[in-house]
Amino acid sequence: MYFFPKMGNFSRSCLRQFTFILYFCVLFDKHNYLIKTMADCKEKLFSDFTAPSRQEWRDKIEVDLKGADYQKKMVWRTNEGFSMEPFYRKEDVDKLPNVNALPGEFPYLRGNKTADNEWYVRQDIKCECPHEANAKALDILNKGVDSLGFVIPADKLSAAYIAALLEGIHAECVELNFKTCQRHSVELAQLLVAYFEEKGYNKEALAGSIAFDPIAKIICSGKDRSGLVASAKEMVEVLAEYPRFRAVAVDAYTLTNAGAYSYQDLGYALAWGNEYLAAMTEAGVAPELAASNIKFNLGINGVYFMEIAKVRAARMLWAQIVNQYTDCKESAKMHVCAITTTYNQTIFDSYVNMLRSQTEAMSAALGGVESIVVTPFDDPYEVPTEFAERIARNQQLLLKEECHFGRIVDVAGGSYFVETLTNALAEQAWKLFLDVEEKGGFLQEALAGHIQQTINETNATRHANAGKRKEFLLGTNQFPNFTEKSEGKAPKGACCCCGSAEAGEIVGLKPSRLASDFESLRLTTEQAAKVPVAFMLTIGNLAMRQARAQFSCNFLAAAGYKVIDNLGFPTVEEGIDKALEAGADIVVICSSDDEYAEYAIPAFKYLDGRAMFVVAGAPACTEDLKAAGIENFIHVKVDQLKTLKEYNAKLGI
Repeated sequence: MYFFPKMGNFSRSCLRQFTFILYFCVLFDKHNYLIKTMADCKEKLFSDFTAPSRQEWRDKIEVDLKGADYQKKMVWRTNEGFSMEPFYRKEDVDKLPNVNALPGEFPYLRGNKTADNEWYVRQDIKCECPHEANAKALDILNKGVDSLGFVIPADKLSAAYIAALLEGIHAECVELNFKTCQRHSVELAQLLVAYFEEKGYNKEALAGSIAFDPIAKIICSGKDRSGLVASAKEMVEVLAEYPRFRAVAVDAYTLTNAGAYSYQDLGYALAWGNEYLAAMTEAGVAPELAASNIKFNLGINGVYFMEIAKVRAARMLWAQIVNQYTDCKESAKMHVCAITTTYNQTIFDSYVNMLRSQTEAMSAALGGVESIVVTPFDDPYEVPTEFAERIARNQQLLLKEECHFGRIVDVAGGSYFVETLTNALAEQAWKLFLDVEEKGGFLQEALAGHIQQTINETNATRHANAGKRKEFLLGTNQFPNFTEKSEGKAPKGACCCCGSAEAGEIVGLKPSRLASDFESLRLTTEQAAKVPVAFMLTIGNLAMRQARAQFSCNFLAAAGYKVIDNLGFPTVEEGIDKALEAGADIVVICSSDDEYAEYAIPAFKYLDGRAMFVVAGAPACTEDLKAAGIENFIHVKVDQLKTLKEYNAKLGI
């Protein structure tokens, strides 16, 4: 009955009536009649419609664009190096590999799950005092969390510590995840096994992980911990009788938080996992056991559809890699914990961070991950408050309980756009994976610093793009809150997965949030003896002056300037007088390109250096204006960050 979803305004009451008729027919053995009725209905339904061709769709788009360039307006050129069309058709998907794959079937493009899309709602706890951490864990378990992540100081590891930490927590009912110093991970595994055996838990029921990932230490801090990779074998052996407890981690979220593009996240994560898989099998671990013990902690960034595609592609590609080691299809399942990124979080307008992490959590859920950690919105500037942690939990509960994201397996499956995007991303990531393997593997590339250098270069490129507003951050370089003050908020020190700021002997990742440059600029302005006032001298054409005033206010407020917009002035002299009365440090003339030839130079001369003069736009008469001494212009093609830094310097800030 595939025609049900195609029937347009098919009301609920009609559906009930139609279902009853079908049931009635079956009772009276009207099978042949039913089949004929369905066929006639389907034929009648679609015979009146002719499917438009690709060219017809393209022609219609061209008409609606009214002469605008199709390639520039409609085609998405991704950071991953490929382009996505504005529409796709069935024939585009029919040629893709695995297009007929089903959920739960190799290569798991459509997920590991078949009955539903349930995932663990996870919250991490930094453990100093085991009793305090235990009390917090018990509290949040009653508030919707069913997965706990404990970060344990290595110097406090002991049987008594573990017992106090897990007191009252029924380990068979929740997922338990642990992390400590890499050198002590084996000790932690042994302590946990001893505790589980003492409690008499069902070994097959216990789910969780230990984040043993010495390569992450190399990546993050540049410290050579390659010798610890051999301990992966012992980790697996200690936890061998616990099939749902994973001993080795790929902490690829560190790349996301350092600014990596989605294809880099994916390609490097695959190479990272393959490094551990190869090391363990070479050490004598059965490949199916080695593969099933690897857990991927993937970062999720704000490119909504790309991240859905990333998770889907990750499973498919990892299954292909594992298949080269073993024929066991079950061990080829990738197990993913998704962590929303800190890279795009901001100090100013920080509540927008909730929107960012919500779309990221949606991407992860629709991608079919096993667990999700939502980063609290205040994480960039403080230890998350109880309120922020509650919101982070509830963001997932909202998706589960109200949006029902946990009920449908791979809801994105079959979407022409998502399927095409998944395949395109998989191809780019696979190229990166092969490149790393050809150069000796992920560990060798990490020890040489090549992985870190590549990500750092990507991060620098993205910061430059944010400065030029080629990459938008709502509330930071686009539509900032004009009146917001920091109120004592300051960025926390950048930290990778290991929590150590000590420099290593190898190039390490240099994570810095995308908003950090603008935040530094705005905080500097806020701390100045006088916050600059920018006054909009609006004159001439109504539509143009309003548009340019709005642009200029957003442009300058990103530096923390006080902006004053106006409805318009009959003369430039009156506008200048009003600006000076308002204590303006910057006067921005806002008009149309044609009218700047009439208004700009008289306004500049009348101002006579009593404030900085700025022209909003890039008119044809720019050279004439420059010849008259006007040197400041703001428009969409200028480097916003660089320009604002120059203005601060001119203003003595």
